[in-house]
Amino acid sequence: MKCCNTWSYHPYRPLLREVGNIYISRTVPYKDKIHFEWLPTDDTTYSVFYKKSEDEGFVHYSDTIDTFCDIEGLSPETDYAFYVSAKSGKSRVRLARCGESVGTVVNYLHPDDEAYAFSGRYLCSPSLVRHPDGYLLSSMDVYAGGHPQNLTLIFRSDDEGESWHYVSELMPCFWGKMFIHRGELYMLSCDTEYGDLQIGKSIDGGKSFSAPVTLLRGANGKNGTPGVHKNPQNVVHYNGRIYETLEWGTWENKDYRFAAIVMSCDENDDLLVPENWHFTEPRTFDRFCPELDVLPLDSVHIEGTLAVAPDGRLLNVMRFHGLYHKVLVYEVDLEDPDAMLRFSHLANFPANFTKFMIKRDDKTGYYYSIGTRVYSPEKTGVRNLLSLLRSRDLMSWEIVYDILDYRNIDDKHIGFQYVDFEIEENDIIFLCRTSFNGANNYHDSNYQTFHRIKNFRNITQ
Repeated sequence: MKCCNTWSYHPYRPLLREVGNIYISRTVPYKDKIHFEWLPTDDTTYSVFYKKSEDEGFVHYSDTIDTFCDIEGLSPETDYAFYVSAKSGKSRVRLARCGESVGTVVNYLHPDDEAYAFSGRYLCSPSLVRHPDGYLLSSMDVYAGGHPQNLTLIFRSDDEGESWHYVSELMPCFWGKMFIHRGELYMLSCDTEYGDLQIGKSIDGGKSFSAPVTLLRGANGKNGTPGVHKNPQNVVHYNGRIYETLEWGTWENKDYRFAAIVMSCDENDDLLVPENWHFTEPRTFDRFCPELDVLPLDSVHIEGTLAVAPDGRLLNVMRFHGLYHKVLVYEVDLEDPDAMLRFSHLANFPANFTKFMIKRDDKTGYYYSIGTRVYSPEKTGVRNLLSLLRSRDLMSWEIVYDILDYRNIDDKHIGFQYVDFEIEENDIIFLCRTSFNGANNYHDSNYQTFHRIKNFRNITQ
């Protein structure tokens, strides 16, 4: 057994764990069929087997020379188990539930599927990027409470998001954001929840990454010890520097319940040299203005997104668990990259209880966001309404239209959240962490779905 000196795998195979000789790399359930794909081996023919999850024995479905299969003629709203075998061995038994979804499915993971239990059971942290060579890349990590949470899966689309296929996976990698700098692909992430902040680079479109370098030591805060908290957010290029947000803390630690930080680097410096990065002093929540006097000090600001204001200030707009339809806005010191963020103002924002991202449309000057809209003060935690929002000034926001509206169906097991999006000519494309069709709950998502909003500037509610 040789030393490990890489970050990327095809696939990652934990020691002493039965992962199968054939690796099923992607699954997509439909109303009455299951599509799945596997990595090629030296075999020339593969055999596919399936059964209803509650049945005893597997049934032979078909033989194929391809590395994918559609098991058709299945029952809607029914759980199935399946695997593929060949002379070289067979895959793990995988699970899927037939049923409808939304958008285009990039990947799916049944909540009872143990394939990635060494990391987690649900799909999280959507990250979407357009590679300079024209194709789209998406990434997602595999998480669950009490699990290591350290595996990220990467997929690619060569047809504008109509179809997707497996590229690679990163280990350890959690809360990652892919971005392009000077024509090259980077991944900025933690190694696990509240762990080390790290960055690596790929020169072959995500197939392989350099071993990551550590930028900030975390604490692996499984026992409530504060550490690095990250989410896939805008990497902003402004005034010759690259900026990104993070926090320091945990949900459990009330003294450090997410202090706001902005990291930055001169855009001409090597991003893989830790000494080139600066971090602002952590900014904890306080009663910055009279409206906040009534709130406890452990109110949470978290998951900030950067935006350049109309007056040229660089602002960190933060999700806020405090006031209904309000976000906290901080200003970055453009002269001193180590200076603590300054509180700027409270802003009206109807999607303030879940992670969101803000981007400016250069054509109109409007700022756009896709957010999990909060539609009732009594239901601030539900996530079954996803809306397109816009603003002229980052102070107040209007609803353009509701993209996915399931308010009247199920707020316990349906969720649309943590969207990563891009504005491309007349369209908005986005990747969504989606709970649907038998998810464990609205938070523990079983899908990553891709969506396109065509001619978004002409849409009215």
